[in-house]
Amino acid sequence: MSESEAKASLLSDIERFISEKIILANKVIVKHAVTKIRDGDVLLTYGSSTAVEMILLHAHELGRQFRVVVVDSRPKLRGQLLLRRLVEKGLSCTYTHINAVSYIMHEVTRVFLGASSVLANGTVYSRVGTACVAMVAHAFRVPVIVCCEAYKFHERVQLDSICSNELGDPNVISNVLGREDVNYLDGWANIENMQLLNLIYDATPSDYVSMIVTDYGMVPPTSVPVIVREYGREQVWI
Repeated sequence: MSESEAKASLLSDIERFISEKIILANKVIVKHAVTKIRDGDVLLTYGSSTAVEMILLHAHELGRQFRVVVVDSRPKLRGQLLLRRLVEKGLSCTYTHINAVSYIMHEVTRVFLGASSVLANGTVYSRVGTACVAMVAHAFRVPVIVCCEAYKFHERVQLDSICSNELGDPNVISNVLGREDVNYLDGWANIENMQLLNLIYDATPSDYVSMIVTDYGMVPPTSVPVIVREYGREQVWI
């Protein structure tokens, strides 16, 4: 096989993967998850998830009457982008930060969350703060529904958020954008006995997850190993 043929074959495989495992998978997830949204629901989501956004928009197109609570956190504030897109489409939304999640949770009927990965023991690996939202929802007995494509499932097991995590720029949590008067942590790098920890992800235990919606259907966290096995078998045949 020539170099040009190898490149063309690789591009074809990449395009097929994107089409089948991401685009088509998200459509299947939307089809399943939208059945969990009813008139009068108050749905809470954290940050910004493409799958969750598609679910909310599709439910709105079907004429379902519900309200969305977008919970956000510094430093990335990705929920603001999701909020703007939902409002532009005519959805009724409430915006708040994660420090108020326990206050707003008593109004919520369901929590929809995205995921960066789902591990074999049912642990959900996602943007830092996800575990806090899921824990509060569990305490209020609010169902937590995680929406995740099957290609993000992994046979690895993880019990904490420190191992295999990523560190972000510590300066983004020491500075408050637009507030030059809030400069209490200026020069923190020169203080030997202080360290700023900006974790990117956290691990949500399976006990806090009610259901995982994937392109293989709606399953409990205990069924994740089955999805991992079936997905791996499918890739072998491909």
